[in-house]
Amino acid sequence: MFRMISSALALAAAMATAGHAETYEVKMLNAGEEGRMVFEPSFLAVAPGDTVKFLATDRGHNAETVDGMIPEGAEGFKGRINEEIEVTLEAEGVYGVRCAPHYAMGMVMVIAVGEASQPDDFFAGRVPPQAKSRFEAQLGNL
Repeated sequence: MFRMISSALALAAAMATAGHAETYEVKMLNAGEEGRMVFEPSFLAVAPGDTVKFLATDRGHNAETVDGMIPEGAEGFKGRINEEIEVTLEAEGVYGVRCAPHYAMGMVMVIAVGEASQPDDFFAGRVPPQAKSRFEAQLGNL
């Protein structure tokens, strides 16, 4: 009887932790390991239902999705300047994220949710050259 109760409790504990979503932190920085005006890390691979928290580490930045660079059916997000925001990503695919004031300087990141690969039309819209270069480097992580 004791062994059966112990097994049931262990199974219940395992099932409870299996569905536990993770939270990832991303710093918005004036300078970091990859240069000036960066998100750190600049690439994340997460599971559907995970949360990404953007930290206003240095002032003057925001985090927002880039039009046309989110999975079909996904909701975009847009934080204000100097705002720490948390977003829970449910739709599988690739999300392009930028800091609006520093987009032309290449302040971008990629978040891959679930089984994701680079969409054929990821660069369909206008993307500043420095941002495109950093996006291409980050997409190499897929």
